[in-house]
Amino acid sequence: MFLKKLLLLASATGGLAACSDAAYDPRGVDRAETLLSVSAVGEADARPDEARFQAGVQNWARSSKAASTATREDIDTIVAELKALGIEERDIQTRTVSVQRIDWGDRKGQFQASNTVNVRVRDIARAGDAVAAVTEVGANIVSGPDLRLSNPETAINSAYGNAFKAAEARAKAYADAAGMEISRVLTIRDAGGAQGNRYIPGAPPPPVAPPMPQSGGWVMNESAIDASASAATILPGQTTSSVSVQVDFALVEK
Repeated sequence: MFLKKLLLLASATGGLAACSDAAYDPRGVDRAETLLSVSAVGEADARPDEARFQAGVQNWARSSKAASTATREDIDTIVAELKALGIEERDIQTRTVSVQRIDWGDRKGQFQASNTVNVRVRDIARAGDAVAAVTEVGANIVSGPDLRLSNPETAINSAYGNAFKAAEARAKAYADAAGMEISRVLTIRDAGGAQGNRYIPGAPPPPVAPPMPQSGGWVMNESAIDASASAATILPGQTTSSVSVQVDFALVEK
């Protein structure tokens, strides 16, 4: 009986060892396969089709009420002019409202009131006319433009497709050099990227962005408005979406 138990124990132990030998790598690689990890970048260019800019006004007066009233009237005029151009109310959003007492300089003792709005122009060809229109009716704060894609996902997905193709081509080059071939794809990891000056989730945290203007943009203040009454020239150019992926491939002998 004791010998029989020993034989049974040995048989069970051998079975466990066999199972252990057959166990594959936790990353999904079988014993006959070789793991290859590849990183690659993909890009896609697209023409921006909308523009965003900021427009506003600031006034000074001896009382906060007078400064605020003048600013409210001016911003109402600016908003009315934008609506007259066909820009919908949903595309005009208050960005800042402020009132402060000035305790220095030539305006010491006065109050400064300001109000700015974010403007979204869905037809980029009309963005220059919109800028000229707000300056002509009194806007003395204008900044931008921020050129964007109304459907950014299309370009992003195209960039990811290009990134995977680049990873696959690189993996094939490795495999050919090693006398192997790609057996299967194990994992695909999204490493994120950027579209123009906006980061795509998955990338490392972006650095702190500088204040307006955006890259390649412009800013106009009170002293520059008179010379800028004509329509601004806004060139859409191309916005690049650039993303990266990390792909694990399983290689086998040819």
